[in-house]
Amino acid sequence: MSLKFKNLDYWILIPYLILMGIGIIMVYSASFDTVMNHGGSASSYFIKQVFFVIIGLILCTLAFMMKINLLKNPRLIQILIFGTIILLLILLIRKAINPASAINGSAAWIPLGFFNIQPLEIAKLSLIIYFAFIFSRRQDRLVPGNILQELSGPLVVAFSILILVILQPDFGGTGILFFIGIVMISTSGIPKKSMALINSLWGIPMLIVYYVLTHYNISFLEKYYQYRRFMAFKNPFKYESGIGSQLVNSLYAINNGGLFGVGLGNSIQKRGYLPEPYTDFILSITSEELGFIGVFVIISLLFTIIFRCIQIGTRSNDTFRSLLVFGVAAMLFFQTFLNVGGLLGLIPLTGVTLPFISYGGSSLLMLSAAIGLVLNVSAFEKKLSSSK
Repeated sequence: MSLKFKNLDYWILIPYLILMGIGIIMVYSASFDTVMNHGGSASSYFIKQVFFVIIGLILCTLAFMMKINLLKNPRLIQILIFGTIILLLILLIRKAINPASAINGSAAWIPLGFFNIQPLEIAKLSLIIYFAFIFSRRQDRLVPGNILQELSGPLVVAFSILILVILQPDFGGTGILFFIGIVMISTSGIPKKSMALINSLWGIPMLIVYYVLTHYNISFLEKYYQYRRFMAFKNPFKYESGIGSQLVNSLYAINNGGLFGVGLGNSIQKRGYLPEPYTDFILSITSEELGFIGVFVIISLLFTIIFRCIQIGTRSNDTFRSLLVFGVAAMLFFQTFLNVGGLLGLIPLTGVTLPFISYGGSSLLMLSAAIGLVLNVSAFEKKLSSSK
């Protein structure tokens, strides 16, 4: 055990800890005005975020200490995927029985009193582990002429998860799962022609859906909050008093912050202009309060983890461990891209949170478990290299 801790990868651990510390501070700063205006305790979200961070650290430690080969157990993989699908189905059933349970038209959470489970976050990590398991186990059989037969079942499973997520509807979550799939297929080692074919079968339908959503007004979808965000993306200032207000106020916050910000706690946009500023708009508040410098530090820390994951995955000679780390890197990259790109108006707002910074239990816990797995792989690779 002590030897494993000696092999800790500080290029991942330290940025991870700093990001969670920044997240605690910014959740408190971004939330206390909103909470107090509704008669609540100014520190309520701060306390919850600290609790999630503590549990996240425990999960990270457990994922780090476990034997990584346990994740190659077929029964465990079946339970993981089956459980994920069941949770996603519960969301849709709950929405059908009680439409009022949907928030902004989307059924994304299962309430458990103090804590709400967001199955999408479980689905991200489950899909990463599932694809790593499938590609590593069938590696010798993934040859031209046999690939589609070997992967037809896994692709159906992955499509089923994507369909259940998009039916919530959650376009951002669907995009993240899709990107994870693309990256893991592309790095699985299968021949390039076969990889291009599979990614086409997997990707073209998703790209068609995205093109239609961003280029055409579909009247029957206008009742959904997520679709209205696509409409606002086209011309936010045209809808400034309505569906475009979030993006416009996000841009105001970023512009107001400048290089050094207006000071911690002094954001104007969090005072009723941006709804729930402690979730997917927390980087806008951070930009206003801490300026470009604060945002640069956060993004740099995130990309330090992402690049380190890519290094670890590239150096590993084991397909399962390599794909596991590549999958985590893909999840972190695309989730960051969707959040930052949406706040800047480069892509439609999707409601995706910023890793480790935004308020949210399910996201922080699953991300922490993912970081624990990456640290586990890194320690294992260091042990192998030192024994040679």
